[in-house]
Amino acid sequence: MAATGGFTFLIQPQEADQRLDVLVAARVAVVSRSLAAKLIARGHICVNGTPKKAGYRVKPGDTVSGRIPAPEATDCAPEPVDFGILFEDQHLIVVNKPPGLVVHPAAGHHSGTLVHGLLHHCPDIQGVGGQRRPGIVHRLDKDTSGVLLVAKNQIAHIHLAGQFKTRTIEKTYLTIVWGQMPAESGAVDLPIGRHPVDRKKMSTHSRRARSAQTLWKVRRSFQNASLLEVALKTGRTHQIRVHLAAIGHGILGDPLYGKGRDGRGQRSLHAWGRPLRQMLHAWRIGFYHPESNTRLAFEAPLPWDMVETLRLLAASASTR
Repeated sequence: MAATGGFTFLIQPQEADQRLDVLVAARVAVVSRSLAAKLIARGHICVNGTPKKAGYRVKPGDTVSGRIPAPEATDCAPEPVDFGILFEDQHLIVVNKPPGLVVHPAAGHHSGTLVHGLLHHCPDIQGVGGQRRPGIVHRLDKDTSGVLLVAKNQIAHIHLAGQFKTRTIEKTYLTIVWGQMPAESGAVDLPIGRHPVDRKKMSTHSRRARSAQTLWKVRRSFQNASLLEVALKTGRTHQIRVHLAAIGHGILGDPLYGKGRDGRGQRSLHAWGRPLRQMLHAWRIGFYHPESNTRLAFEAPLPWDMVETLRLLAASASTR
């Protein structure tokens, strides 16, 4: 299998006794720890020319060498799927994902995903970044709408993935939450991990949590809700949903985390129409183009259901 990129480095004294997978992720910008572990397991990363396990403890003077394999063909069949395109060139696509669209195949979603639609729109994307998720650099939940980056070739995928890893990509969301906020802006700095009981959920009370930070500011206030602009400093699963719920301002329509501080949550929405999905929209993304290194930014307009929810909130307030 041809390699799309190789690397070699020497272990320094201060790096001694670190796990091989952890060190590779730290030293190679485009490789995450999970990818490093996969490459090690498949023999694509060696120490002094010999394959090792991910947990191998490196020694000063060790030479670590590796290669990132070329993409493999995916087993997904192209399908026509509706999604918006905000920008496209030979390197990437900036998608405006509609709510309700699953990003990639998974249990219960073996067709009709964004990946199937991307393969129909751009057949050359096949295998870029992985078989099951060709072109996908990051994800949005099924019911989260908005802007999403897709790489059209392996070099672009590596470059964009590296930006996510080093946090040079800026992501800003708009969301409608239950209740009025206590200030005009603020931050939530709580670790997130798997929920100790419900494995489908994440929690700020996990036994194995990772640091997470979310910044928010109020864009508009209503009697029982607020429109927030939210920026992520980290990228944990369900981060915005979990953090806002943790401070008593769950997202309207969120079936997992959406209750408000007073416990009314979903039930209180019936008076003016309950949202069919969580009111969370990936509004803006900023990144460096993988070829020109030019800083780019794109915004996805609010979808109709969030616009309608805001209208109903405003109308409800004016009739009281």
